[in-house]
Amino acid sequence: MSSPAAPADNPSDAFDFSALRRRPDLEAPNLVAVDAADRLILDEAAPSLRTAASGDVVVIGDHYGALTLAAATLFGLTGIRTHQDALTGEKAIALNADALGLTDSFALHALDESLVAGARVVLLQLPRSLDALDEIASLVARHAHPEVVIFAGGRLKHMTLTQNEVLADHFDVVYAGLSRQKSRVLTASEPNEAQDARAYPLTEALDDPVLGGHLVVKAHGGAFASTRLDIGTRMLLEHLPEAAPTAATIVDLGCGTGIVAAVAARTRPSAAVIASDRSEAAVRSARATVEANDLSERVAVVRDDALSTIQAGTVDLVLLNPPFHADAAVQPEIATALFEAAARVLKPGGELWTVFNSHLHHRPVLERVVGPTRQVARSPKFVVTASVRRDADT
Repeated sequence: MSSPAAPADNPSDAFDFSALRRRPDLEAPNLVAVDAADRLILDEAAPSLRTAASGDVVVIGDHYGALTLAAATLFGLTGIRTHQDALTGEKAIALNADALGLTDSFALHALDESLVAGARVVLLQLPRSLDALDEIASLVARHAHPEVVIFAGGRLKHMTLTQNEVLADHFDVVYAGLSRQKSRVLTASEPNEAQDARAYPLTEALDDPVLGGHLVVKAHGGAFASTRLDIGTRMLLEHLPEAAPTAATIVDLGCGTGIVAAVAARTRPSAAVIASDRSEAAVRSARATVEANDLSERVAVVRDDALSTIQAGTVDLVLLNPPFHADAAVQPEIATALFEAAARVLKPGGELWTVFNSHLHHRPVLERVVGPTRQVARSPKFVVTASVRRDADT
């Protein structure tokens, strides 16, 4: 590992990152709003940022605003275009910007052509998913300025040589900078038109009994499990016929690519189905999946945080495969927040059906937050439970 540069060489030292918070996302002592990769990206990109004009700079994957707000402050930039996949991240950036008086320095964008059109500098927190990186790199290569430079940083423990290869599919010049504080920046320039560039969303036709037959799945790069049917979701779907058979309103919470919502709509033709996720990539994927299977009139897909747009006590059945990581840390509180969201929207007597890793101890939490909970099925890796919403007065 190389030695850190002297403070004079680190423009990021002049920004007070301690002012940034994660709210409304999960906050905990082991979770931070900035990491060493943010600082290194800013320092590596400093020469380009100093000469950038308004509208030249794009920031992608800026979890809580460290890149966007520091770039605006340190280099006097305006017209920054920012994309953050998670709705909670968007809200956190907005809250941090308001606290720092930087609301007018940037605008939030979807991951589309308008985000990168004509851009000369792209600051990127490397996504974990190679498909997500491929979709971003392809978008930038096709629509940014021909002289665009990407500064893509991450923590060494999450970086692989394959990330270099993905960038090299779309840019003729890719090199890795020196590491600092267990972080590194990959720099990519001279965009090319990849001969075998994939079109997003990716498409796969699945044929499995739990899907009710043939199902077309669409997935943008950042969507969980891509076009695959992951084993936890499969196990939940195996028991879907048993879940509140007379349910009139069904919610697929954390819908991902929309597989569960599509199957629920297909097998419960009289039910209204809502697919909800805080991830833009997931929501765009689910909408595409629903449309590809001619279910658009049956399934409403919404980008939402913890079902905040659904009225309390109006849902008969919630289906959930909850995540349990925040960044790289195991955080059971994530699942708890989703259980609480489900409990709020369920009618008394409504049911929450959940699948989760066998080593996690969610059942006591489900009992406390939702109501009486039974184990429906168990495998070496997963557990499926059914929780009945207790009356608010009991």
